[in-house]
Amino acid sequence: MKRPSHYSRSGSPRMVDISAKPETERSASAHAFVRLPPAVLRALPRNPKGNPLDIARTAGIMAAKKTAELIPLCHPLPLSHADVDVRLVATGVEIVAIASATARTGVEMEALTAAAVAALTVYDMTKALDKGIEIGELYLLEKTGGKSGGFRRKKK
Repeated sequence: MKRPSHYSRSGSPRMVDISAKPETERSASAHAFVRLPPAVLRALPRNPKGNPLDIARTAGIMAAKKTAELIPLCHPLPLSHADVDVRLVATGVEIVAIASATARTGVEMEALTAAAVAALTVYDMTKALDKGIEIGELYLLEKTGGKSGGFRRKKK
């Protein structure tokens, strides 16, 4: 059986050595969804904390840049771009985060972290209206670049 990539021969967790890999352009996008009850959706214009969508977008971008500080074995990457689209829809808030870099490893974790933190921020900004808000549907939408090539999630 092949040893897991994030463990040393002695069984200790380790950061994978990517020094021999070539730098290539890489990108990724991720999705998250925050389900808001109808009463919360109606109250958003009068939310006592302000506009959660603006704050969530900023929080997601900041999180993408700090991914290596949050995920223990994740490599720090020089992101060339990070953005978060936060849209109000009929049942809540849809979040799509993107990240890109020219690097030796992918940016999937940066996109996923951005989407997750943006969703958590929507919760934080709206929890005074309802504690039962749900965060879900966090997944990778697409990735490009690297040895494993591209990936695109099939439509449901």
